[in-house]
Amino acid sequence: MTTEKDVNVIESQRNKTTEKVEYDDLLSSAGELGLYQWTLFFSTYPYFAFGVFVYFSQIFMTEVSPNHWCWIPELENMTDIQRRDLGVPKDENSRFGYSQCEMYKVNWTEVLLTEQRPDHTWSTVPCQHGWEFNKSEIPYPTIGMDHEWVCQKNSYQATAQSIFFVGSIFGGIVTGWIGDHYGRIPAITSCCLLGCIGGLISTFARNFYEFTLARFVMGMSYDSCMIMAYLLILEYIGPKYRTLLANMTTAIFYSLTVTAFPWIALVCGHWKTISLVTSLPLSIAVLTKFILPESPRWLLSKGRVDEAIEKLLVIGRINKKEVPNKIILQFKLSSRNIKEEGNQNFLEIFRRPLLRKMYTLICLEFMCCVIVFDGLVRSIGQLELNFFVSFSLISFTELPSVFIVAFIMDYIGRRWLCIVFMGICCVFCILIVLTSGLQTVICAVIARFAVNMGLSAATQWAPEILPTSVRGSGVSLVHIFGYIASFLTPYIVYLNVYIYWLPLAVLAATAGLGMLIAFVLPETAMRGMPHTFEDAEKLTKNQCLWTFPISEARKVKKSHVRQSNKCFELEADRSISTYL
Repeated sequence: MTTEKDVNVIESQRNKTTEKVEYDDLLSSAGELGLYQWTLFFSTYPYFAFGVFVYFSQIFMTEVSPNHWCWIPELENMTDIQRRDLGVPKDENSRFGYSQCEMYKVNWTEVLLTEQRPDHTWSTVPCQHGWEFNKSEIPYPTIGMDHEWVCQKNSYQATAQSIFFVGSIFGGIVTGWIGDHYGRIPAITSCCLLGCIGGLISTFARNFYEFTLARFVMGMSYDSCMIMAYLLILEYIGPKYRTLLANMTTAIFYSLTVTAFPWIALVCGHWKTISLVTSLPLSIAVLTKFILPESPRWLLSKGRVDEAIEKLLVIGRINKKEVPNKIILQFKLSSRNIKEEGNQNFLEIFRRPLLRKMYTLICLEFMCCVIVFDGLVRSIGQLELNFFVSFSLISFTELPSVFIVAFIMDYIGRRWLCIVFMGICCVFCILIVLTSGLQTVICAVIARFAVNMGLSAATQWAPEILPTSVRGSGVSLVHIFGYIASFLTPYIVYLNVYIYWLPLAVLAATAGLGMLIAFVLPETAMRGMPHTFEDAEKLTKNQCLWTFPISEARKVKKSHVRQSNKCFELEADRSISTYL
């Protein structure tokens, strides 16, 4: 029979064993998802809205109505349809049935007096006096229409967008470096201010070259403001709720803003007003340090353990949870045994074969998802429906798709989610070409819905597989590859000038490639974020394709319970025998 004295001996013997305490253990004590995390969640809204402003403003500033034709001053007293029918030659190869770059070369005074009708024998010339545009499609002036980026200049819009993404490449490198060396908050602040400056300069652009230079500066802020806010959410939440809350930011903040954006552009009524409305708000980023806290994981990677603990104590106070002193002491002892990794080189990823392979595949997967996502956005103008309605309808798919992702990704995993939905996207990109009218829009909505889910999984892979010390740079480089992919998409969409279905065929093939790459990637669902390179390598090993995270988690939980009970029984027996 075990006496009270025996129990005390057992307890004292157990307390002598100092267990290693990780950051996630300390976070668990302070509250993995409480008032603090929800406050942080809502505080990131402006930065996701800024991401929408930076990315989509250029589409609505440069979009040219596809329905345009030569302006003929002599016919100004006619209606626009009469001018087009009389002055513009027919073209069966054109989507609209008439030439958009040529006009008849005749004596219009004589034609009007004699009431002649168009004759195919009349000679034609390129547009001499500019163009007129169907105002029912884009009812406000855009820089593309003001400067007539059509016909010989019809590649200007794609080039301006590509220059924007070149800026994003430089911005991603700089922001990632700042994020790893100086913290997440300075990175967010600097990239938002760059966006504000670039947007203001865009407003006063007088020609194509000034506009592209301004968009280069604007591009330097693209995505980075969202990336760093996204990382903060990931680094302040325990593994159990990480997928839910991280994806909810995109589901609610990003998707609702992008759905409303076309109507914001319509209210603005001019491309210069759109530029101002979408750039001036970025200036509030100077207040970021008063809105968002620095990442404790980043502080730990720099060896600033006491500051990280202070942040976690604040979490505990706001969540009304007391962090035991014993756990704090154990965490400090554990931290002493972990070498400081703040100065480790990002290139260490490429010196380790396993990490190099997985990281390269993650970059490729992300590129595939971005090409399809961006390509579908830019193909909206080809759909036979109102541009603004189509944009809102297809963008709204972000909300339900990312909501669903937030709840199912931890059950089926990142890998299988990408495999299934990139496959669905591939099929429906092909169906867009084979259908017409409303059916085309439905197929586009389903394809966009599927790629949204694939992109959500691809976005979460990099931060979950990289160690803390290089997470900012590593995630930024993944997104830089995304910018390179985005650089290509305007030209992919431009292929419709040659063959109307070619852009969607390329997007379908890219979605299929993304599905195949996902088969090789590691599963990171419901696992702790690695602190060291060794942790990251351990995470990528011993992966099995035909398993689901939820079933693995149950097995691990049962195994831990059995092992814990067995260890306790052995330790109790050993302690009692020692006492006796």
